[in-house]
Amino acid sequence: MKALIIVDVQNDFIPGGKLAVPEGDTIIPRINELQKKFDLVVATQDWHPANHKSFASQHEGKNPFDIIELNGIQQTLWPDHCIQGTPGANLHLDLNTNRIEAIFRKGTNPEIDSYSGFFDNGRKKNTGLHGYLQDRKVDAVYVCGLAADYCVYYTAMDALSLGYSTSILDASVKAIDPVNYIDLKDNFRAKGGQISSYIL
Repeated sequence: MKALIIVDVQNDFIPGGKLAVPEGDTIIPRINELQKKFDLVVATQDWHPANHKSFASQHEGKNPFDIIELNGIQQTLWPDHCIQGTPGANLHLDLNTNRIEAIFRKGTNPEIDSYSGFFDNGRKKNTGLHGYLQDRKVDAVYVCGLAADYCVYYTAMDALSLGYSTSILDASVKAIDPVNYIDLKDNFRAKGGQISSYIL
């Protein structure tokens, strides 16, 4: 079975949000159309406590996009975003959620970030997504959403490592840094992933 994973289509990642991805809103109609092609649709949701250590505001003298070491892992510092229970953390209203069977929240531990929909960045805790897909006999996943160069990429890379046939739906993602995303796509392909604009 093939599954569509919709990554972090949340208000704070849409233009006007706290960590806006350029043109992030433009992929939502396409994602809504894509959902019709899949028997299983799931989503991820960044869900940070207000004191999350990935926030620049938690480190005196640091600014958003500074890079530090956090508990032994390189960490980009972000503007406060997707804080639990705030409007910015909500899935965007234009996203059709009727076919989304389950939503997997990530980034809940204040001590470690979680880009991937499968694991935190240290692989210390899983979100339950892998077990859910296994129970549904999924063998191929297609990843879309925001942001292409962070949470989409890491979700897709983890899916590959777990043995899924994995595709990033390139026309249904947007990147914070499109130039860096080009290099990441090359690495993803080198690991056996596929970049696809369409579902055949």
